[in-house]
Amino acid sequence: MRKTCLIVCLLAFAIATNAQLKTPAPSSTQTIKQDFGLGSIELSYSRPGMKGRKIYGDLVPFGKVWRTGANGATTLTFTDEVIIGGQKVPAGKYGLLTIPDKGAWTIIISKQLDVTQPAAYKQESDVVRVQAKPVAVKTKAESFTMQFANVKSNSIELHIMWDLTDVTLPITNDIDSKIMAQIDDAMKTENDKTPYFSAAMYYMENGKDLNKALDWFNKAVAQNPKAFWAFYQRANCMAKLGKKQEATESANKSIELAKEAKNDDYVALNTKLLATLK
Repeated sequence: MRKTCLIVCLLAFAIATNAQLKTPAPSSTQTIKQDFGLGSIELSYSRPGMKGRKIYGDLVPFGKVWRTGANGATTLTFTDEVIIGGQKVPAGKYGLLTIPDKGAWTIIISKQLDVTQPAAYKQESDVVRVQAKPVAVKTKAESFTMQFANVKSNSIELHIMWDLTDVTLPITNDIDSKIMAQIDDAMKTENDKTPYFSAAMYYMENGKDLNKALDWFNKAVAQNPKAFWAFYQRANCMAKLGKKQEATESANKSIELAKEAKNDDYVALNTKLLATLK
């Protein structure tokens, strides 16, 4: 009798131990945060593996709403307004759904944050729908993968990749009007804290008035006569305006200051610039 009780106790202990066993999720969750424009985008999704299975047209049926991952719903969070499919999408958290098909995918940004099966999807909650063409790639993605690529100040791409298929969702923003408004406001009161350098860089890098940019670069070096980086960018601006002699003088001054600061990178940058001015 005592032996029987001992066996029962050991079995109960073994069952209890197994019940507490922690194992990895079969489809791990990934969260990616990407700075974009004046804000950021956060993507949260799960990553199933192929595991020898046929994916599109089988595991992921054609023509049906897909949660675009496994387990829970896939979500996108924008901290600032973005533009998708030509439509403005306010800052906020949204569900990302797709309807895969052979020749074209429908990518859906939805107010629904809990769609894990087609029956739960409500089209009236759509914020925007975008048609995207699936592209065949040579490198197989064994694990379902989403990532941001071609990141620029006003545009970014979200790539949806699995097996030998890559689908791209372009996302843009309208930061130019916001930054121009900031610059206009900052220039109303000009003093030793006025962001001349930042404003000049924005103008030069975004096809704005180069003469205005040069004026601000001049004020930036006056603010900080030791700013070798400002002298270098002023030289760049002068070169773009065809002012080779002035650009040469500014680049040489930048080299002098960069050597004093022991900054070899700017010495090299200026040397390359001077070579183009001969």
